[in-house]
Amino acid sequence: MIRRAAEADVPAITALVHELAAYEKSSALCTVRDEQLQAALFGAQPSVFAHVAEHEGIVVGCALWFLNFSTWDGVNGIYLEDLYVQPAARGGGFGTALLAALAAECVAREYTRLTWSVLDWNTPSIGFYRSLGAQPQDEWTTFRLSEGALAELAATAL
Repeated sequence: MIRRAAEADVPAITALVHELAAYEKSSALCTVRDEQLQAALFGAQPSVFAHVAEHEGIVVGCALWFLNFSTWDGVNGIYLEDLYVQPAARGGGFGTALLAALAAECVAREYTRLTWSVLDWNTPSIGFYRSLGAQPQDEWTTFRLSEGALAELAATAL
């Protein structure tokens, strides 16, 4: 079953995010806590949204996403921040179902894009995404400012 996340799902979602970080070989960088996700998902002004995959009453996967905006199309889209299904539940259609739920959100709201990133070495996921008809955006390079570089640039703001 795929459904929108409820407040009671926050601990399970937090645990899944930490599992994803371990899968991506980045556990040390993942510091998110239940309170943070609770505020982001269900606070006065939610900044992220989530769907969960549930099997026999247990949350086995999640999709965390937020709205982006296409200046060229003039409408919102969905940016999928995290998609994760526990290894024991993989192959059960949960990943496809989570992506289908987000595609349905896009279609229902007349959003023109569902976008996400995948690590270059994650060939199983890349193959899965291609099987759904997703196309890589090879002409784009992702950039990130963080930590010291972010603080240094911020200090130059007028």
